[in-house]
Amino acid sequence: MPSWYSYLLLPLSWLYAAVMAGRNWLYAQGWKGSTAFPEVPVLSVGNLRVGGTGKTPHVAWLVEWLLRQGQQPALLSRGYGRRTRGYRLAQPSDTAATLGDEPLQQFRHFRGLVPVAVSEDRVAGIRHLLQREPAPTAVVLDDAYQHRRLQPAFNMLLTEQQRPFYSDEVLPTGRLRESRRGAGRADVVIITKCDPQLSATQQRDIRQHVLRYARPEVPVLFSCYDYGRPVPVPGTAAPEQPGLEVLLLTGIAQPEPLLHYLEAAGYHVRHHARFPDHHVFQLRELRALATQLRPGQCVLTTQKDAARLMEPTLAASMANLPVFYIPIEVRFLADGAARLAALLTPYFPPHAVV
Repeated sequence: MPSWYSYLLLPLSWLYAAVMAGRNWLYAQGWKGSTAFPEVPVLSVGNLRVGGTGKTPHVAWLVEWLLRQGQQPALLSRGYGRRTRGYRLAQPSDTAATLGDEPLQQFRHFRGLVPVAVSEDRVAGIRHLLQREPAPTAVVLDDAYQHRRLQPAFNMLLTEQQRPFYSDEVLPTGRLRESRRGAGRADVVIITKCDPQLSATQQRDIRQHVLRYARPEVPVLFSCYDYGRPVPVPGTAAPEQPGLEVLLLTGIAQPEPLLHYLEAAGYHVRHHARFPDHHVFQLRELRALATQLRPGQCVLTTQKDAARLMEPTLAASMANLPVFYIPIEVRFLADGAARLAALLTPYFPPHAVV
């Protein structure tokens, strides 16, 4: 937005920041209740900024790490964008409309082996999960950093290299949900979507900026994305492999890293149909996309977008489109994965392994 417009919004940002600071102070003083679950480690993955910071692939990394340790994790999300209310445990019949696109993506990614649930009230959601047999040995919270009614055992704060929280402002001037001081609740800060060649000097500079707001002893780690081979979206007319002439379809907050990867990998993106984060795709939009396709071309999208494209109302149109999604995995720079594992391991002593 223009700089003059940002100045006009500053009083609103100060007011919003003051309200959030007051709320956080009430929780810190114990005047507003916050529920902990000593019987199970609750691990929260969140951010200070509105929009994509890479939570979904980092949640998947964390769940996969827990599985490798012999744990039985469960995943709990608010279920942003769903048309249902209350607690809901994911089932094979669920769609993005009933569960939310990100929980549905995780449920399909783990093929139903990890319980995935949604609930606006995370405390109630955890209580429901703990009633399951067998009960989970860990609960991973997706996007719950500002859900102060719940006190997690471990707080992972994510922020992008290109849009770090320490260079941003509170809404509506900037994109922060609360002031930068909110980083003080983090047990680890992860700088996401990094350049894989990020130098030690650059890492040190970023770490110094983060530690102006986080606690001095908090580790600052760095991660990047590894993109996998295109995967055909079920129910579409995708061939075995896409050609290099592609159309890109995205409904995510930050599609630029994917676009840069595709161009670097040799794909020729002839058209980019770009929509807002969590966009609910419409038949007319898919028909418009189909008119852009030329013989030999296909459509590439993200795994999160693919979850929404598989809605029953879109099935007929999707059956005629050759669509692939690009899987994403998180990779930590240097010894970041080992350092994060060392932080998490004390919550899972050997006798607790099932």
